[in-house]
Amino acid sequence: MYEHFYKLHSSPFNLSPNPDFFFDSTGHKRALAYLRYGLSRGEGFIIITGGVGVGKTTLAGTLLSELNSTEVVAGQLVSTSVGPAGILGLVCNVFGLPYREKATKPMLLKMIQDFLLACHGSGRRALLIVDEAQNLPVRTIEELRMLSNFMVDNGPLLQIFLLGQEEFRDTLSGPGMEQLRQRVIASYHLDPLDETEVYEYIYHRLKLAGFTGYEIFTREACTEIHRQTHGIPRKINVLCDRVMLFGSLEEKQLLDAQAVQAVISELASEPTAFQSEPVVHPH
Repeated sequence: MYEHFYKLHSSPFNLSPNPDFFFDSTGHKRALAYLRYGLSRGEGFIIITGGVGVGKTTLAGTLLSELNSTEVVAGQLVSTSVGPAGILGLVCNVFGLPYREKATKPMLLKMIQDFLLACHGSGRRALLIVDEAQNLPVRTIEELRMLSNFMVDNGPLLQIFLLGQEEFRDTLSGPGMEQLRQRVIASYHLDPLDETEVYEYIYHRLKLAGFTGYEIFTREACTEIHRQTHGIPRKINVLCDRVMLFGSLEEKQLLDAQAVQAVISELASEPTAFQSEPVVHPH
């Protein structure tokens, strides 16, 4: 709606993860380097953690967009609180294996093993990326670890990357996770953007959407956006999208801190990430 007013060819602040808009902040660049490093090793687990909305899914999408399908067969699943047997069915599903719903665990394991051996036979490696891994019970994580035991020629047939929210670190440090921890070759915690990176992030996305001018958001506006979003990319997208809508309706070519504050006031009454916390009155 505001794209025409600001002379953009696409929306710069969509919420859907899009590798084309990947922003290589210091943290995101390092996390992606760890994923690439893990891929080059061809074994073990890579762990990426971070708060809600910091860009873990976009990070995975960026890695997937780089892969050569003739070398790597990749599957990505978004986990739920599924049990050990259920996770095997999900793995079959993401790799396109035709399994029956009533298939037993041995049947599922045999199907996965045959698929991995076929990949190896064709000169390809298999990679599984599990997003929202914090939802997985410990026994399910252990089932994934067991999949990494499939070997041929002293090398693993499957490599697994686990992406999860901050609490996933507590799960991994808990009892019963020692065997998995020994197989982690790299882990990284992704932090939100700092104030300078927020400014760079906003203009990075604007330019990819076709902005060719000098300024839309003032420095003060970007500082206010950082203050309101705490540097979380998903929140930045939500806020910037609404500020640009506000600006187009008000016919404001330049968006300042006052425009950001006006939109924050609007969002405070809506069911969004910017809704004010309820006030609890003491009895």
